[in-house]
Amino acid sequence: MTAEPLPLAGGPERRGLRRGVFLLPSLFTLANLFCGWACVVYAMRGQFHTAAPFIGVAIVLDMLDGRIARMTGSSSAFGVEFDSLADLISFGMAPAALTFQWGLAPLGRLGWAVGFIYLAAAAVRLARFNIQRVADKRYFVGLPSPSAAGIPAATIFFASAPITDRGPAFLALAILLVPALLMVSTIRYRSLKTFDLSAPRSYKVLVPVAAWVALMTAYTEEVLVAMAYTYLVSPLIEWALTRRRPAAPLPDPPSAAAV
Repeated sequence: MTAEPLPLAGGPERRGLRRGVFLLPSLFTLANLFCGWACVVYAMRGQFHTAAPFIGVAIVLDMLDGRIARMTGSSSAFGVEFDSLADLISFGMAPAALTFQWGLAPLGRLGWAVGFIYLAAAAVRLARFNIQRVADKRYFVGLPSPSAAGIPAATIFFASAPITDRGPAFLALAILLVPALLMVSTIRYRSLKTFDLSAPRSYKVLVPVAAWVALMTAYTEEVLVAMAYTYLVSPLIEWALTRRRPAAPLPDPPSAAAV
């Protein structure tokens, strides 16, 4: 009895595996899109404590799909466009709908107008990111849309109870308008994607990560709010730290004898 021949390197099995690798990042993007849709559905039901975390899960999925595409060499023009469309739902439509249902509905037309302003700002931010060539990869130009969506999501997850009075509803305008303006601004935000775990002595980050996990377990809502707002004001913090840092001394001018 003769053994069956092995499939060639370019055979159907190999091509199927390759197609699966290219499909993997899009599956994460599809899950990101689903989270945005689920957030809208639960927000319409008034279940805000359930709706808000879907935006957080979408942020994690958005970080993973790009990394997986780069690791597997499966980046494609389709994946870039699909990712932007999913982000517009999860980080544009979902936060706007969630915030309107939670705290802007008492303002009537003003409330849904502010929600649309946030949605438009997210669309502009994503379109600009797609065509922009950034010289310094360490920074984003403008607040990234996932971080902007994290502001209303973390706030509502922390507060939960909806706003029913017109007066307090004006305070809810800020959690959409401020991120909307920062998304279309030219303020530079540091990118966390440049952190290299393979760098020497990167193991020192393990203790802070362990502390973060412990705090997240004990005080989930408070930690998420602190993270969202800290990144929101991080350019101001970085500017203040840079200002306090002493300037490097200028070199001494050459003496007359040396000329």
